[in-house]
Amino acid sequence: MATLPPSPFDRDRRNRRTMVTMSIVGLAMLGVGFASVPLYRIFCQTTGFNGTTQRAAAGVQVKEASGHLLSIRFDSNVQPGMPWQFHPETPTQTVTVGAKSMAIFIAKNMSDRPVTGSAAFNVSPSQAGAYFTKIQCFCFTQQTLQPGQEVRMPVLYYVDPKILDDPDNKDTQEITLSYTFYPVEQDRKAS
Repeated sequence: MATLPPSPFDRDRRNRRTMVTMSIVGLAMLGVGFASVPLYRIFCQTTGFNGTTQRAAAGVQVKEASGHLLSIRFDSNVQPGMPWQFHPETPTQTVTVGAKSMAIFIAKNMSDRPVTGSAAFNVSPSQAGAYFTKIQCFCFTQQTLQPGQEVRMPVLYYVDPKILDDPDNKDTQEITLSYTFYPVEQDRKAS
């Protein structure tokens, strides 16, 4: 028995179905493209990927792991052209895992105009980011310094005791917390 060639009606219906399917796939890909940045940020904050630190509320209770000490090194930078001096008050601290600690950073506006900055941060080794938890930090908000103003900016943090159970961090003896201050766009436009 011979098969009949598809009718133009069947061909049009298949073409429309293919076009609708491809349109849906295209829109889905566009949506994933727009959602990728916030999804990546959530992924990094959840896993500590790429040195992203964790954030905790001020009233959090953490059990100290007495006898387990880590060295915390503080690194500070400003974007070239930003007229600030920025440095840690103390470049390193030895802390007990699980104990809340505070570091102070000092920033000074060396220019003759107000400058607003925002700090980006990172932890290394990057796998330690999942356990480095900040309770309070100047990096959570923009900082505006008046001409010649110098401020002391605290960072309240702890290293989660779960780091001791992580095979990827078993040999970690030092964690570096690094900050880089960048000028906020409004200051660049005003100059």
